[in-house]
Amino acid sequence: MKKQWFAILIVGMTLGTSWAIRGQFGHEQGAAWAGAIGALSLVAVSKRQDWYSKMLTIALSSAAGWGAGGMISYGIVVGYGRSTSFPNALFGLTMLFLIGGLFGLLGGGLTGLTLESSETKKVRWGNLIAEMTTGGLILYFFLVRQLEFLMTPPRSEAWAVCLGAGIAMLWYMARNKFRSALRVALITSLGGGFGFAFGNFLQIIGNILEINFNMWNVMEYSIGFFGGISLAYGVLSSSWPEKSSAPEKWENKAALLIVFVLIPFIVFSQSLGYNRFLERFKDISNPELFALISSLSAAAVFIITAILTCYRVNHSVNEFRRKDVMLIMLTFFAAYITISYIVTGALTGTFLLNHHLYWVNYIIIVVLLRKQFPAFPDFKSDDLNISRWFLWVAGILIFIIILALILVNIHGEISGSHNRFQV
Repeated sequence: MKKQWFAILIVGMTLGTSWAIRGQFGHEQGAAWAGAIGALSLVAVSKRQDWYSKMLTIALSSAAGWGAGGMISYGIVVGYGRSTSFPNALFGLTMLFLIGGLFGLLGGGLTGLTLESSETKKVRWGNLIAEMTTGGLILYFFLVRQLEFLMTPPRSEAWAVCLGAGIAMLWYMARNKFRSALRVALITSLGGGFGFAFGNFLQIIGNILEINFNMWNVMEYSIGFFGGISLAYGVLSSSWPEKSSAPEKWENKAALLIVFVLIPFIVFSQSLGYNRFLERFKDISNPELFALISSLSAAAVFIITAILTCYRVNHSVNEFRRKDVMLIMLTFFAAYITISYIVTGALTGTFLLNHHLYWVNYIIIVVLLRKQFPAFPDFKSDDLNISRWFLWVAGILIFIIILALILVNIHGEISGSHNRFQV
């Protein structure tokens, strides 16, 4: 895979930057937008014409997978990692490994299923969604209501829903022999889990050293970056059908509407409405004017992005080329960065360093996309050595234990810390 490092790095940086931006919006809609951008970068580096043709449905499945994990509450779990008690710090980092793993499992899994779906072996999406919904509800009521295993009381325990849905998805893949999708799901879960736990460690180190930077953003970049490189590695090292099934026109239209209109609209309604800005700008002079300008500017960005994307899709008549994928991905990506400036008060004169770094990442990604690199190695596989995967899990858990030991021995009480157990 040495020749594929450009492609892997591009996806890692794209999803990492998008996930860092996602911190400005949070919840399912922010994660869905980031997941869609990451998937489009994956399609762009794949250099497969049949994947270009289904880029919209790939973006939708990735948005759904990564977005579903957005229902998980992890603010207090992050605080557990800041504890001075080893059991609590270890619990926090381990649970972040689980939460990040669920993001990667669902995001990588649904993306992989879309890639592996072909004319001879199609994913029955209705059956899959029903099974995942049922699995999520069953495991939630069993773990949370029956056994009362609470990760983050008194907040939502929706992680159990995602865990049940993920297990149901894996069972569907194994039963229907979607081996490559299964492989991608499990590999991406490792990257997402490691990235979240390691990101929490970096965040705490930055706070201890009093680094004047948004260290929460560092943690978010970490889960996106490691989730992205593991997703890219899993996809590019797996075997796929010679020819994927082309989506129907109505499928592309539905995906276009959901990803480029509905998701941004939800982000707008939840984070960028006039009243949201009015509350955010209440301590500055003339907040009504700045709130109105900011909200209208955000709406203009959304509308322009949707129009440009729809025009490009209609102009291509669903016969997309690599430059179409790159143009749509970079437009959507740039819109996300621009919105992050607006939501944090750029129009009032407030500019944050981490936002400028988003553009640095963006420029590097554009440069790398123009490089010539082979997308796939000569050797690919549709099998996952499950023993090796468990060894990776064990290795990461040992590493997490070491990180927890380091943390509790280098700081005293710090703000934002929580204890799950009274030890």
